Parts: sequence; C-alpha cells; structure tokens
Amino acid sequence: MFVKSISLLGSIVWRFWRRTIDWRAVYFDPRADTVHPGSSQRYVFAGWHEYMLMPILLRANRQMLALASEHVDGEYISLCMKHLGWCLARGSTTRGGVKAFMQMMRDEQRHLNLTPDGPRGPRREMSIGPIALASKIGRPLVCVGYGYNKPWRGRGWDRFAVPKPFSRARAVFGPPLLVPPKLNRDELESYRAWFGDLLNWLTDEAEEWATSGIPKQGSLPMLIQEAPRGMANERQTPSLTLPPELNERWQALQQKPIRRTQREAA
Repeated sequence: MFVKSISLLGSIVWRFWRRTIDWRAVYFDPRADTVHPGSSQRYVFAGWHEYMLMPILLRANRQMLALASEHVDGEYISLCMKHLGWCLARGSTTRGGVKAFMQMMRDEQRHLNLTPDGPRGPRREMSIGPIALASKIGRPLVCVGYGYNKPWRGRGWDRFAVPKPFSRARAVFGPPLLVPPKLNRDELESYRAWFGDLLNWLTDEAEEWATSGIPKQGSLPMLIQEAPRGMANERQTPSLTLPPELNERWQALQQKPIRRTQREAA
C-alpha cells in the first residue's frame, strides 16, 4: 500500500516537473516518433536504462507497451508508469523474461519499448532481447539516444539520470531499421553488437547536444504526447550522418547503406 501511494504521488509530481524542462529532438525519420500524424508503423524502441525517464514522461499512452522489471526495486517505477498511462509487460533476463517476451511478441496493437541494458546491467551494453524481438515480429527497431545537461545521478549500476527543473533534455532518434528474420546465433550477435554501438553513438550525440546548449538547425520541440507544429511538413534534407565505421558495418550486414536523412540537432 505504501509503494502504491508513493508511486501515485510520484506520478503527480512528475506531471508538473516535466513541464519545466526544455525537451527537444532530432530524427533520422520523424515518422519514427509515435506522435507523428503520418506515422502508421509500429516500432520497437530501445534506449538505455539510465535515461528511461524521458520517454516515460513524454510518450505515456495506451499505445505503448514497455518491458518492466519484476524485481522489487522496479516496482515503484512500474507503478508510476501505469499511473502515467503506460501498458507493461513484467519480466527481465533473470525473472519472468520468457513470459514478458511472449506477451510483447504477440502484441499487434502497440509500440514496444525496451531498456536493453536493464534491469541489472552491465551499463550501456546491448542485450540480445530487442534484436531477437524485432527479428521475430518484423517491426523496425528504433534506437534513441537521450541526454540531459548536468542531471542528478544515482549511485547504482546505471547512474540513473534525473533532469533538473528548467534544464535541457535532448533526444536523437536513430533510423528505423528492419532486422532480418531467422537469424542464427552468430548473426544475432553481429546485429546486437552493431545496434549497441549505434545506441552508444546516439547517446553521445544527445549528451553533447544537451551539455553544449548550442542551437542547431532542424530540431523540433518534443511535446508531451503530441506532435509539434509543422512536424509532418518538415523536409528531410541530408546533414549529419552516421560515422563511416558504423555505416560500413551496416552495409556489410545488410548489403545496403542507411539513407542519409538525419538533420542536425538543436
């Protein structure tokens, strides 16, 4: 009862807190954001555990199904997510994982959201879960890097980040990419390693952007459960691209390059 009461109070506090923060995002493809008015695709999203507050606070709705830990230390955040509007599949690599994986695999209505280094780490190390899930269900996998300027940080394994009021928070949405079906273990491992490096690069970009505070062309405000004005009309013009090493490895995996459609972040 105590945890339920605290989680309800916490969700109320976060509703007010999130309105004090300057949230902005940049995209390889804006349609990969669930609030885009022209988005009809269902996605599998992956972002590091330490930055999970940003999607929790901004994209909470019944069309989002998140993997949440069954461990006791995950109960508070899970209840807060429910109060904010998330649907949850409870499980992890060490407890209830198969049941949660099957629930997500069978869900045909919602976007799926995972923290691939949670709930116990190692920090910023991609697990095989998002890769195997995206491969089996045939949905694009979208890695999203997040960053805050000078956040409060916990002392746990992930150094959990909490944005300060009136601070900057940034997101860099990677390209929506299909993982081929029926991959063997070695192939899954190759994709796991590549997507892990991609997510680390996206996170580095978001953190540098948030820390610098330098405005850059092409960014959009990231509003709470809604699209910013003009989002659907934004022209896609080549600007920032993946590092050559990442792009070359992707070509080796897929035999085709990623389209150069990322615009500079602000």
